[in-house]
Amino acid sequence: MSRIPLQTLPTFRAVARLSNLRAAAEQLHLTHSAISQQMRVLEEQLGFALFDRRGRRVVLNAAGAALLSAVEPALAQIDEGVRAAALAASGTEQSLRLTALPSFAQHWLLPRMARWREQHPGIVIDLHTSLQVIDLPREGYHAALRQGKGPWQGLAGTCLIDSPLIVVASPTVARRLLGGDPAALMHEPLLGNAQRWNHWFALAGQRCRVKPVAVFNDMGMLLQAAEQGLGVALGRQLLAADALRDGRLVQLSPIALADPDQGADAFWLLHPPELQDWPPLVALRDWLQQELLSSAAQLNQR
Repeated sequence: MSRIPLQTLPTFRAVARLSNLRAAAEQLHLTHSAISQQMRVLEEQLGFALFDRRGRRVVLNAAGAALLSAVEPALAQIDEGVRAAALAASGTEQSLRLTALPSFAQHWLLPRMARWREQHPGIVIDLHTSLQVIDLPREGYHAALRQGKGPWQGLAGTCLIDSPLIVVASPTVARRLLGGDPAALMHEPLLGNAQRWNHWFALAGQRCRVKPVAVFNDMGMLLQAAEQGLGVALGRQLLAADALRDGRLVQLSPIALADPDQGADAFWLLHPPELQDWPPLVALRDWLQQELLSSAAQLNQR
């Protein structure tokens, strides 16, 4: 097979994404005929078709989908390299686009962002929060802070911390319950996942079937409800760390529930493999690990 005409690959990517030659031409500021010519040259050079023509639409066939999957990461890396070079040439700040779970962002990351800015004034964090898993290269993100065990298809990652679940409540509620028998908690309004509560009570030597008064799809909302005195929560220790330090929450029992499936709820920093050694990402990874160690030390000192 002859060498692929590399100049046609960005055009191929645009056509593949938009499924329309005219739309690709507008995006790339080229003529319709220039786009058609580049796709014709690419397909002739390869010796097979990449698209199925359906009226005005062009849809990737199996060969085209395979080629896009192979070249898109390389093109994304080139795009990032060009942006980084432009920033370096102009002396302006670099921007790292990061997506994170709302609970992690609100309860742990944002309170520490001032320290990030002090240590890395030249790197701006462009933060997006979402409960949904985002296709990082396709959506233009450099990294994600996620929770789980993986596998994380197409991504490299660093496991940052695996934080247990602990029982917490507001100071007002804690004054009644702190130091008491774990069985007393069964008669309190409980917040959170019933199955996890059942596991926690089993660790405490109690057999019961819990019916929480409220369940949340976001750990940050769960902890906020506990702070407001709505009940006793089984929450992630890491995310409760600042509230425990400040006295907004009180840990009611030393019994902590680790994940039954080891590592299933660990926190990860994920990114495309080609960004492994990108300086802003290296800085973020090192800073996160440093801050997490500091959080763990504070928890141990309580």
